[in-house]
Amino acid sequence: MALTVEASRARVDLSRPLFIVVALVLVALVALPVGWLVVTSFLGPHGFTLANYAQLVRDPTMRKPLWITLWSSACTAAACVVVAVPMGWLVARTDMPLRRTVRIAVLASFVTPPFLGAIAWQLLAEPHAGFLNKLAQTLFGPDVHPFNVYTVWGLVFVNFLYTFPYVFTLVANALERVPSELEDASAILGAGPLRTALGVTLPLILPSILAGALVAFLQSLTVFGSAAIITLPAGFYTMTTRIWSLFQFPPNPGLAAAAAMPLIVLTVLLLRAQQAILGRRGYAVVAGKGARRSIAPLRRWRWPALALCGLVLLCALVLPYAALLDAAFVKIAPALPTPANFTLQHVRFVFGDLDATPVALKNTIVLALGAASIGTVLAVLVAYVTQRRAIAGWRTLAFFANAPIAIPSIVLGVGIFLAYTRPPFVLFGTLWILLIAFVTIELPAAYQQLVAATASIHPELEEAGRILGASRLRALRDLVAPLMRSAMIATWCFVFIGAIREISAAILLFTAPTRTISVVIYDLNESGDTGSIAVLGLLLMAVTFVVLLVATRVPVAATASLELRE
Repeated sequence: MALTVEASRARVDLSRPLFIVVALVLVALVALPVGWLVVTSFLGPHGFTLANYAQLVRDPTMRKPLWITLWSSACTAAACVVVAVPMGWLVARTDMPLRRTVRIAVLASFVTPPFLGAIAWQLLAEPHAGFLNKLAQTLFGPDVHPFNVYTVWGLVFVNFLYTFPYVFTLVANALERVPSELEDASAILGAGPLRTALGVTLPLILPSILAGALVAFLQSLTVFGSAAIITLPAGFYTMTTRIWSLFQFPPNPGLAAAAAMPLIVLTVLLLRAQQAILGRRGYAVVAGKGARRSIAPLRRWRWPALALCGLVLLCALVLPYAALLDAAFVKIAPALPTPANFTLQHVRFVFGDLDATPVALKNTIVLALGAASIGTVLAVLVAYVTQRRAIAGWRTLAFFANAPIAIPSIVLGVGIFLAYTRPPFVLFGTLWILLIAFVTIELPAAYQQLVAATASIHPELEEAGRILGASRLRALRDLVAPLMRSAMIATWCFVFIGAIREISAAILLFTAPTRTISVVIYDLNESGDTGSIAVLGLLLMAVTFVVLLVATRVPVAATASLELRE
């Protein structure tokens, strides 16, 4: 009888077929757009050609955007390291006042879409009518206008403001993991504070600094929204805006595909270089969670240190949101709000007269919810399969799960456009094509978070369930998933936030019925309707912060529920 039950269970075990289907879906998500991207880059009106690559090399309108992109990205990465590393140290290892408040403010700047920050800085630093230039003219004369966001340095500044949180978070977390015993030992052996910092602390956090610099460079390299808002009015291109321009009338998909290749190649080379540099030397700290951290007293420098952090957050958070709030409720921005120029006209227009608002809001929420849910489920399954080596070819599956990190979002958008605008998958004009793009773009980060969570759960728990007759799928559902609840919720929120602010791929894939809030904001920016842009931008951020607030409550509620059940 027992043998019959076991045989019956074996016959209905759907774990392996499901894992294989998940693997095929993942491979298709990545391989299909990249494959079409490569093929299209070699196609011309009469078939196979190298003309697209030849034009890429010879045409100055293609070479110049590449150099601007590389230069601005390098400057952005350098600025992030110079500013964010000291900020991370001040928050993690000193007695600076309001350290927790600074952390929360950095998180708020992290979730702010760069394109929205760029629009705010248009209001602040437009050469003649910007708030800051008006203030300078009031103080120093009508001919003074020192700020101009429509330059390469303006692009670097805006990209820095919404990229430095990556470096700050990595460095602050690394510093908090370094126990003070190592620094104390260095001091006992006669090393001064500077030598200890250079010889002990810096090597331990060097991988995090390099990782942060790489992330900052890649974010700036691949950003579209802020680049388009700043560079197009100024009359120059970055590579992402140049690729976008190649899809305007008349479209040139072959040249656009070829122009995307340098970004992919450069990203892959940088990721490989980082692995090679960090692979030559390793640093490990043997300490538990309770390892003591030394807190450096700043004494008279406590408030100047806070002022430094405050200046950065003033530029990244306070001034931009103040400019958006002002633009939302004054007749013509930028202008100081007074009873005479206060208006609700922009709010009424956005929610009453702008036909795109309800459709775009619905599309944005549906896509963000769908991408977060599908992306989290897919990442859980892929992380489990690769970590437990559940099927043959799990290493290849891990490669495909990480591969989209090496593909800039707008480049992936080009590939998805090429893949899903022809039989057998004609999805252009539907929300499905945007959903596929959002899931693919956010998959690597989701996978990395969940593969770490899966690795922390010992396989013996599942083996006990398997002995009692549970399939791998049931073990995943009943044993592994409950233990990964917090990681899954965090991943869901991360993907939701990424999807709700995505514009790089959406700008190539939308049609009138499938516009999102970010696309509507971009369209309104081209027509100069700053009041409506401000209302929609604040709406977008309100939705994002509400989701974050709920996310911080769910793990607590889940833990309380488990305790009550026990």
